[in-house]
Amino acid sequence: MNYFGSHPIAGIDYPQTLQEFDVWFATEQACLDYLQKLRWPDGFTCPLCNGHKAWQMKTGLFRCATCKHKTSVFAGTIFQGTRKPLRLWFQAIWYITSQKSGGSALGLKRILGLRSYQTAWSWLHKMRRAMIRPGRNPLMGNVEVDETLIGGKEQGGKRGRGAGRKNIVVIAVEVHDPKGFGRIRMKCISDMSGESLIPFICENVQTRSTVITDCWKGYNTLQNHEYIHKQINLSQSGNPAHVHLPGVHRIASLLKRLLLSTHQGAVSSKHLDYYLDEYTFRFNRRTSRVRGLLFYRLLEQAVCIPPVPYKKIIDAGHQGQ
Repeated sequence: MNYFGSHPIAGIDYPQTLQEFDVWFATEQACLDYLQKLRWPDGFTCPLCNGHKAWQMKTGLFRCATCKHKTSVFAGTIFQGTRKPLRLWFQAIWYITSQKSGGSALGLKRILGLRSYQTAWSWLHKMRRAMIRPGRNPLMGNVEVDETLIGGKEQGGKRGRGAGRKNIVVIAVEVHDPKGFGRIRMKCISDMSGESLIPFICENVQTRSTVITDCWKGYNTLQNHEYIHKQINLSQSGNPAHVHLPGVHRIASLLKRLLLSTHQGAVSSKHLDYYLDEYTFRFNRRTSRVRGLLFYRLLEQAVCIPPVPYKKIIDAGHQGQ
């Protein structure tokens, strides 16, 4: 197989169907070989000295011929320390990436026959950490930006205030001309001030792009950061917000529906950003004709993400941008 060219090919670099998946990954060794090719596409590379020669001591374990350092194909990835077969991990990743609306921990536990809900829950969170590619390209062109409130009990109050127990999520969406949407970015922010909104835009939108917002004061300094700022006064337009900012309102609606239907709204504030990452991963790849490509991309990124122990998953906040 020519696994990993710059443009992966269905049926050559990744399986196209569940039937192909079962044939490709019928054994643990086949899964190890595939993972090894993903991690070291140009051959073994020692993490200490960058040497390329090694002895294979046992399945998945290598000893560098230069510095004698021992390393596993799992080391430094989300699979580090796992006690479960790699084939089970592959089945989990295939299941999650083939579900259009995502998967719940309970669903994963049932389909894989896992005894522990905790195992299924932690696996999902490890996979979510691999759904954001480091160094991804920023949004560009015409980009809508707005905020929405997720979870908690509805509270009254003026915009920017009275969020109560709700989480503030800022959304950015590429808007195509004459119609259609491109990629998205989302993130939880502590408040709706410029100190929270402007850094999000600078991190996720390419300079000299046209950023479309309403007239909320938190966006007032946007033009100072090399953006073309187009403001829409919703109160004077006479039209509802979703007419002038259709992209962000569509994404917000779909996101809330997914969180409610798949997770019954039971998403804690501490972990919400990772659910946003999962939705972003799926939405930005919605045009993929073969779901196996999502399996390939997630596994490709899984070998680049540092291991995340269960305790860290519980205690740590979001680490992405």
